Amino acid sequence: MEAAPNTIVIQQPSKWWPRVLLAALVISLFFNLRLYFANRSYYSGQTHSTERFHSGDISADDKIAVLKMSGVIMPPFTERLLTAIDAATEDDAVKGVLLEVDSPGGLVADSHQIYDRLQKLAEKKPIYVAMKRMAASGGYYISMGAGPESRIFAEPTTWTGSIGVIIPRYNAAGLASKFGVKSDSLMTGEFKDSLNPFRDLSKREHEVWNKILDDSFGRFVSVIAKNRPLLDDTAVRALATGQIYTARQALENGLVDEIGFADSALEALQEKLGLSDVRIITYYNKPGLLDLALGAAEAKPQPTTLQTLLDASVPRAMYYCSWAPVVP
Repeated sequence: MEAAPNTIVIQQPSKWWPRVLLAALVISLFFNLRLYFANRSYYSGQTHSTERFHSGDISADDKIAVLKMSGVIMPPFTERLLTAIDAATEDDAVKGVLLEVDSPGGLVADSHQIYDRLQKLAEKKPIYVAMKRMAASGGYYISMGAGPESRIFAEPTTWTGSIGVIIPRYNAAGLASKFGVKSDSLMTGEFKDSLNPFRDLSKREHEVWNKILDDSFGRFVSVIAKNRPLLDDTAVRALATGQIYTARQALENGLVDEIGFADSALEALQEKLGLSDVRIITYYNKPGLLDLALGAAEAKPQPTTLQTLLDASVPRAMYYCSWAPVVP
């Protein structure tokens, strides 16, 4: 029977569409859970190192891990290296470690943190060091983490040394006076605005900061004397003028053991371990969820001008081969 003119015909909803919607929701939930667990390091604020084949026999069970410190020793590079150290420590298949250093140094606290973690690793597995373009100041400091039984290789053109501590500071007192600018901070103690660039340091301030520098410097000297068999405290202090040493000079002064490239260091380490077949691996850090979606540069919040200025004004003791300040 045909519908009468102007009659609205109401069709019954299809019986299959709720099932399709439910299936889509289940699939979406599964996908998002999988994505979350694959990138949970982003949400937890932690980083995880993932193994990557470097060279050698890919089918070998025994491994040598290559840990790399490239650039200034400061966040986020500190955390990445510490994570890689932990991965090498916990992996029983890793029989030895090669530490590749290409760094002008960096923050005192970060350098010592890496050194301490490497020392603990060296108690379990041998570490050799391969210095590349530069392994100066903090770069040399972390190399000492390999321990007194280690062998340190430096490339023929490596610069190393620069043993010492620096707290970067500008003195703009003369410029401020010329333009009539006077620092007049409100503070609760005479040292609260110490290192203020718009005035000269007082005698008492020099004494305070010299003690801080001496403490960090003494630690640097003792770390080298402890881990370089041919050098004692007196010998290290004679070398610790802050100057850079070439590879040849470093070898003559007992700062390194051999001039050679990373391949030579790997061969020497493999020989020490007595391994005929070995898999050489490195580590990389998995990107977080926003890194995957937006790229690392976009995922990281950019500091404001005020934040940058405040960071630049914070005094930092550094094992660093430069006078220029570093702003993390």
